This record gives sequence, structure tokens and C-alpha cells, in this order.
Amino acid sequence: MGFITNLLKEQRHTLFLRKLLPWTFYALLPIAFFRLYFHPIHLPESSIPQIPQIIVSSSSSLSPPRFSPSPVLEEEVNAVNETPCDYTDGKWVPDKLGPLYNGSTCSTIKEAQNCIAHGRSDLSYLYWRWKPHKCSLSRFDPDKFFHLTTNKHIAFIGDSMARNQLESLLCILSSVSTPQLVYRDGEDNKFRRWNFPTHNLTVSVYWSPFLVDGIEKSNTGPNHNKLFLHRVNERWAVDLDDFHLVVFSIGHWYLHPAVYYEGDELVMGCHYCPGLNHTEIGFYDALRKALRTTFQTVIDRRNPTNSDEIDIFLATFSPSHFEGEWDKAGACPRTKPYKENEKKLEGMDAEIRGIEMEEVEEAKSRAKQSGGLRIEALDVTKLSMLRPDGHPGPYMIASPFANRIGDRIQNDCVHWCLPGPVDTWNEILLQIMNNWERQSSRGRGF
Repeated sequence: MGFITNLLKEQRHTLFLRKLLPWTFYALLPIAFFRLYFHPIHLPESSIPQIPQIIVSSSSSLSPPRFSPSPVLEEEVNAVNETPCDYTDGKWVPDKLGPLYNGSTCSTIKEAQNCIAHGRSDLSYLYWRWKPHKCSLSRFDPDKFFHLTTNKHIAFIGDSMARNQLESLLCILSSVSTPQLVYRDGEDNKFRRWNFPTHNLTVSVYWSPFLVDGIEKSNTGPNHNKLFLHRVNERWAVDLDDFHLVVFSIGHWYLHPAVYYEGDELVMGCHYCPGLNHTEIGFYDALRKALRTTFQTVIDRRNPTNSDEIDIFLATFSPSHFEGEWDKAGACPRTKPYKENEKKLEGMDAEIRGIEMEEVEEAKSRAKQSGGLRIEALDVTKLSMLRPDGHPGPYMIASPFANRIGDRIQNDCVHWCLPGPVDTWNEILLQIMNNWERQSSRGRGF
């Protein structure tokens, strides 16, 4: 009995200790923390692991640590701030925003390019934008354009591609300000002028398909053009001092039969002139000489007393997209852009662009010596080549399939629907102008 009684006592004692131990631990823990806080244990220095120090200079003590930018980020910064953007290197990508203006409400569109009004129903060609690979191309900002061109005169000079780009610009700007037609002259309104009273901006178009002086072929005269490569067309040149920005655009009329003169009487040769006693020389040399004469005239006639700079652009050749001969029911039926690897710039298109780019670079070097001139290429050849879907095609006339005569329907695979890919030309134009403005501001210390 005594044994059992002692055993029960030991069990009760053990149970009591088990209950007491946790409470003892909880009671001693704050005391331990209190001791270590006020009286820390000093270990030998060699036993403490060494942490590398970050040394910050006094000049940057208030700034966050600087890291070397990655090559991609550095390239993007250079593209924006230093390195000129190569707008030609890119691709067409889908764009949910769609066109920059409403074609049905723009009154300055030439009927033959008003594709929507003429019944074109596949509108997917409106939902693409050009995306350069190494830089960005901003959507056209009419207010920014007006800011850069207030109290200025812009002239588009050349063939029907110059007029196509002009009408695109007018439609874009008309979305925020209405232009007033202040002058018109010539057959098919080949010479016109508008003014935007809100900003005193004047925009003109001059028909001059060769830039140099020329006599166009006609139904009643010779079936070839006559070009005088040693002198420019005075119809536009006489107004040169009034311009602040000029966009030249030529090319397609040089494909037509022509006789070339180096003086008023001396024949240099001809292009596709069977039956004439002239040397066949093609049109490449004639195009080069015409561009050189044009740029040299602009440089020579630059008025040194005029404090305003003149900006000169040459829009490069815009390829056509006829599948078949243009005059033998050739058409452009494609409904989406080419991918980059589907189409290469080659042959005649590449040759014409090459001549234009070379002459621009040559003119740049000559212009630097005289001052007051900026000359640049508006290189639109590649981006235009990739857009076979952007032409009026049969919709150069209203309801072509309902109103056709016979089996043949004429297609326009040269010009561009409005709205359409040609609007991108003006976006690039504005981007270059904006870059120039930023460079001028930095030069003035702004």
C-alpha cells in the first residue's frame, strides 16, 4: 500500500513539472532578450563573416545606385536621342485604331482615290500600321504639325503621287481645322492652293511630273515626252522663295517614251522611241540628271538674305502592284500586306530608289556649303512595296462591277486609296520634322 502511495506522489510531481516547464520558458525568454539587447555578446572579429561593402561617391550620395543599361535599352535610347531612325526597316502590323480620318467626310479627296465612296467593301486594308524594327513611329498628331508649320508654306511638287500625298495630308489636317481653297488653275486642278486660317498655313500642289522642263505627250502630238534636263520647270521654281517646306515626288512618268535634251536642241538620247533616229539610253540617266538639276537649282536660287530655312524632301519611288500588264486587264486583287520575306525590293524599283537616294546624299553635301537648306529623303519605297492591298484597283470608278462596259475593268494599282497606306508617308514626314525641331531646340540650349 505504501509503495502505491509513493508511486502516485511521484506521478503527480512529474505531471506538475511538465506543466511548469513551458511557463518557465515563456517567463525567461523576455529576460534573455532584455539581457542581449543591453549587453550584447562581443564575438572575435575573425569569426564574423565579411559582407562586401558598396561604396557610393559623395557626388551621388542622394541618388540610387546606377546600373549599366542592357544593350537593348541602350540601343533604344540612342535611337530616340542620337541615332537617326531607319523608318524603312520595318513591317506592317495589325492596328485596331484604324484610319486617321473619315474618308467619306473629307472633301479634298480626288474621286478616283475615294475607294469607300466607290463601293469597296473589304475594309481590312485600313487596319494596318507601319512598325519600324528599331524605333517607334508615332501616330500623326495634327496639332503638333500645325505647331511646326504655323505661318509657313508647304509645297508638293511632282506627279500624281505628290498630289496623292498632298490630299492625304489635307484630310488628316481637316480633322481639326478646315482648309480654304484659295487658288486653282490648270486642267484637272493640277495647280491648287489651300490656306488654314487658324494657323495661317498654306499648302500648295504643283503639277510637274519631271521636275525639269518638259513637254508632255498628247493625243494630238508626238506619242513621247520631251524633257530638257538642263533646266527646271519654272512653274514651280519661280515661287521657290515663298516655300518653307517642299516635297518632291517623281518617277512614274519617266517610264513613258521620251526624248531627252541636254540643251534646247542637242538630243542626249531617248527611251523607247522606235521610229526615231535617236540613241536608246533608257531612262535611268535622265532621271539622275533631272534630280541633280533640280537640287542644284534649289541650292543656287536660295536667297541668302532669307533668314528662314527651307526643308526639301524627295519622296522615293512608290512601286505599282499590277498583276499582269496595266493596259491589259492587269489588276491588284490582294487583300492584305506582304510579309517581309514574301517580297524583295529588286529590279527597276530598287534601281530608281537607289538613284534617288544617291542624289539626295550628293545634294546634302552641296547644300551644307551654302547653308539655310535641309535636304532629306522621304524613303517610302519598301513600305509601299509591301502594300498591294492599298490601291483603288477597280474602285477608281464608282460601283465598277455594276457599271462596267464589256468584260474589261480598268484597275488603278499605282495610286493609293484615301485613307490608306499613303497616310504613313505623312506620319514619317512629321516624325522627321519633329526630330529636327528637337535638335534645333537642343542647339539653342532649350
